[in-house]
Amino acid sequence: MSNAIVTNPIFWSDIPDVDVIRVGAAYYMVSTSMHTVPGCPIMKSENLVDWEIIGYVYDTLEDNAAHNLLDEKGIYGQGQWATSLRYHNDTFYVCFSSNDMNQFYVFQTQDIENGNWKRSTIEGIYHDPALLFDEDRVFVIYGCGDVRITELTEDLTAVKPGGVNQLLLETPKEGIGLRCEGCHAYKLNGYYYLLFIEWPTGGNQRRRQIAYRSRELLGEYERKIIFDDDMGYHNKGIAQGAIFDTPDNEWYAMLFQDHDAVGRIPYILPVNWEEAWPMIGVDGKAPKEFETTMPASSHSPLVISDEFDHKENKLALNWQWNHNPDNNLWSFVKRPGYLRLETGHLTNSILQARNTLTQRTEGPTCTGTTLMDITNMKPGDHAGLVALQNTFGTVGIQVTENGENYITMCVNRGDGSEEIVEKKPIQEKHIHLKIEFNFEDSIDIAKFYYSSNGEDWLGIGKPLKMKYTLDHFMGYRIGLFNYATTQIGGYVDFAYFHYEKQ
Repeated sequence: MSNAIVTNPIFWSDIPDVDVIRVGAAYYMVSTSMHTVPGCPIMKSENLVDWEIIGYVYDTLEDNAAHNLLDEKGIYGQGQWATSLRYHNDTFYVCFSSNDMNQFYVFQTQDIENGNWKRSTIEGIYHDPALLFDEDRVFVIYGCGDVRITELTEDLTAVKPGGVNQLLLETPKEGIGLRCEGCHAYKLNGYYYLLFIEWPTGGNQRRRQIAYRSRELLGEYERKIIFDDDMGYHNKGIAQGAIFDTPDNEWYAMLFQDHDAVGRIPYILPVNWEEAWPMIGVDGKAPKEFETTMPASSHSPLVISDEFDHKENKLALNWQWNHNPDNNLWSFVKRPGYLRLETGHLTNSILQARNTLTQRTEGPTCTGTTLMDITNMKPGDHAGLVALQNTFGTVGIQVTENGENYITMCVNRGDGSEEIVEKKPIQEKHIHLKIEFNFEDSIDIAKFYYSSNGEDWLGIGKPLKMKYTLDHFMGYRIGLFNYATTQIGGYVDFAYFHYEKQ
């Protein structure tokens, strides 16, 4: 049996803030999902190459107006942030902060593959937390620049009364734009290790990986740069993430790189211990490809096509809603073989539309297409495909107040509302839509098309220059949407979603 070959990046797609652990022969990874739900995705691999989504930590983080997109703002760029994943005494733990809720969440389960997570909340923000189990005590280490440590109760449901709660270390300020954050904490070989990113200023500087170590948890820490490389990509440093070992005692790191509009994409890199420091890469560089000692296998794709031929209202794990859905307004069973999206709320923008169903996009290029039955749309309705970020682009059908149908391409007017770039009258009740994404070398262009037969495609509007903006803090997603601007009760039926990656 051949060995698995790591080819970097392992996904050319938005999987940010990774944390990885090994339990037995299996590797588990968690990443950030922010305003998409279900949230806090869990992925699994048995060889570090072939990763699959196996579930999510929660279906709903909070059931309130902001999380339900009913406050005219939503929680874009907030929700679930960088998460720590750990396994201790037969229990899996994840913890993260939510800025919009000013809360720290701890979830735990004994069965990571089938869920049933128990939830606890602690007041306050523990920025980019790292859980550290130290014999019969547990700590969370967190912060940006000034790094703090707080002791939790043994069951991780509260701050421990009278426990450690103090400044742990102050990271450098001079010449640093972004001080150390993104902590990952380990106790290995008699040392406590704290891994961070930092971003120096001036010259040709970029994000880089830093390690601190000490023989004593609350003692003096030594500091070392353990990785600083961009793999030749626009001086965008590969940094922030986890280190972990294999059953054969080989060590690896999983870090991520900002890749502009497609998002933050993960890399797996060899780790060599040099004078008890975990030095990442090969001679300090990120290898494009290397062989592991683990067997090759296969995995399901990260982004999938879907024929919507489901016997129950259950989504494939690849799909996530933009904010909490209204589960009364979508269905696979009302018209078997179709996804029905009904309108139940009024808005004037895709950014405030409930029940937009999304998947990631992938580089270097990818395409998503759908076929939409618009027979039952009402005046004022707007439905179609979206390239979703703050700088969004849509292609779809808009129905005028007098019931006329137009194919339109829209963009963000600048205030979140939609500006029609081009519209054309259309008579058909079944319309094919397509968006093409090009992320090659950060070209970051999306193009929009429609067709009456699914073969002869006509462009509409203009190419969208995609931008990764921090208000959404997420790579571009492709989504199916339907919303009402004047009256509720209309619906569209999507016959399929077809996806191709080049």
